[in-house]
Amino acid sequence: QVQLVESGGGLVQAGGSLRLSCAASGRTFSSYAMGWFRQAPGKERESVAAISWSGGSTYYADSVKGRFTISRDNAKNTVYLQMNSLKPEDMAVYYCAATRKVAVVAGTLEGKRWEYWGQGTQVTVSS
Repeated sequence: QVQLVESGGGLVQAGGSLRLSCAASGRTFSSYAMGWFRQAPGKERESVAAISWSGGSTYYADSVKGRFTISRDNAKNTVYLQMNSLKPEDMAVYYCAATRKVAVVAGTLEGKRWEYWGQGTQVTVSS
């Protein structure tokens, strides 16, 4: 079992930055691929970014490439999402997820089964 707790959401003006954190429980964090997802009101949940267990491979949705950066610190059992140049369309509840069923390879995601989810953190971007 892996428990995930997100933090760092809040209100920011368009063009601003936020850094989300996701703290994971358990001693096997380093064996999990980690991902960030978001869901805006009335929209389906979408993938934003993901990182392989080693941190050596990442994936980004086209809508956030060049603005968001995912990273992880396996010693701290934490994954981060640095969000820069935020836009109103980035406003959503952001969720952290963990899995051993998805591979992050060469900028793509192989598999769709994310096993564990956090409770989400709200990101609000004012225009």
